[in-house]
Amino acid sequence: QVQFVESGGGLVQPGGSLRLSCAASGNDFSIYGMGWYRQAPGKQRELVAGITRGDSTSYADSVKGRFTISGDNAKKTVYLQMNSLKPEDTAVYYCYVTTRSQAHFWGQGTQVTVSS
Repeated sequence: QVQFVESGGGLVQPGGSLRLSCAASGNDFSIYGMGWYRQAPGKQRELVAGITRGDSTSYADSVKGRFTISGDNAKKTVYLQMNSLKPEDTAVYYCYVTTRSQAHFWGQGTQVTVSS
């Protein structure tokens, strides 16, 4: 089992910035990748950004150039720097871990609201 501590969500005005953090812990697991999904009301969960153990990154087209993902494998921590936020970025953001055995685990989510 994997436990998560997520932080950094909140309310921000359009054009503002937030930084999400996620720390994973548990017994005897090795990380293949970590990242963030988000789910807005009435919409499907979508992948926002991911980073692999080898520091390969991927982003949704809608956030490229605005969001930056980074991670620390030793600390099993992932960060998402979100700049130039838009109202359409409003969602619950979920941290995830994919282990080297291809098991998937999810955090409890943190709310991000972009509104004036």
